[in-house]
Amino acid sequence: MEFNELLEIAKNTLNERPISRLASAGTVAAAFLTDKGNVYTGVCIDVPAGMGFCAEHAAAATMITAGESKIVKMVATGVDDNGCGCAPCGRCREFINSIHDDNYLCEVLLEDGTITTIGELLPYRL
Repeated sequence: MEFNELLEIAKNTLNERPISRLASAGTVAAAFLTDKGNVYTGVCIDVPAGMGFCAEHAAAATMITAGESKIVKMVATGVDDNGCGCAPCGRCREFINSIHDDNYLCEVLLEDGTITTIGELLPYRL
């Protein structure tokens, strides 16, 4: 699967909406392609006091629930990203790196169309 297809899946997963008087969801969506060829998606959940849940974490939770953990390609995009990818935050980089020993090789689509890896984004990984 090419990155443009994975990006379209992520864009189609975006669904900005309030979910309570204090929380909203869906302003960022992520799509992961696993080594088995499956795609898993997730959206962010934003709540006060910094206790939110990133779209990448949501996609990873769905993937792990299905019995997988190795990511080959990933993309995230937000409602304000003009249809482009966005780099995972530091917390997500560490998390993705930690859930499979080879995920540092996972390719990531960046905002400018550059493709890099989790290992390059996280050069001093554990």
